[in-house]
Amino acid sequence: MIQKNGKYIQQIEIDALWNGQKHVVWNLRPDVNILSGVNGVGKSTILNRVVKQLLTINKLERELGGVKLKFYPEDATGVDFDIIRSFDRPILSGEFLNRVTDAELNTELDFHLYQLQRQYLDYQVNLSNRMVEVLTQQGPDAQQKAQDLALEKTYFLDLVDSLFKDTGKKIERRMNEINFQSLGEVISPYKLSSGEKQMLIILLTVLVQNKKPYVLFLDEPEVSLHVEWQQRLIGIIRDLNPNTQVIMTTHSPAVIMDGWADCVTDVEEIVS
Repeated sequence: MIQKNGKYIQQIEIDALWNGQKHVVWNLRPDVNILSGVNGVGKSTILNRVVKQLLTINKLERELGGVKLKFYPEDATGVDFDIIRSFDRPILSGEFLNRVTDAELNTELDFHLYQLQRQYLDYQVNLSNRMVEVLTQQGPDAQQKAQDLALEKTYFLDLVDSLFKDTGKKIERRMNEINFQSLGEVISPYKLSSGEKQMLIILLTVLVQNKKPYVLFLDEPEVSLHVEWQQRLIGIIRDLNPNTQVIMTTHSPAVIMDGWADCVTDVEEIVS
């Protein structure tokens, strides 16, 4: 059976949460879904079970370990997705370090950034190819379409600069990889604070999808983010890629303050 990726997840059902004591049915919106609840009720557990299902899903079955996922369209067998966690833990094992030689990589967020730098280079190549393809068509609006494509990257760069302006950092635009200008020096993204790294990771993860349908899982993203960034977070994600389905857990009221209150589901509403 050939795998067919869907646009988003319609429903999550978990038969055996917490050793079979709980049953979860969560009907999802195609845009933004926010799971709330007090500590210990299972928000992160639900997210982790879904991600594990997506990572190990059998292409002939949609159920594994008590987890059922319904996609849109209904004949889809999976989705493109990523998960971003908040906690910037030190890299303790050689598993990560053996893959890279960059001595600046000290935490899991550093390693995530390292991987995204590679994807960002691919994104730029793909963007250039798309622009060339549009221009070679020589249609009446080919020039405008190419400019619109170029503006996608410019919007991202301007967005990062605006978010980081209070600390005097700006992206060094003459480099293909992401680096920053600060006080006349070029600094790598691995020198950023945990909150800055996390925001940059979120933005890069969304950008490199080239506006394709995509599911982004966020586990308590507010942990390292300034309140203003928390409030802008969902809007920024949706601006970068309107085809992103956001599925997140949070304790922060700031995350929903910018018009996302209707997207909140309490764990108690979906667990029986």
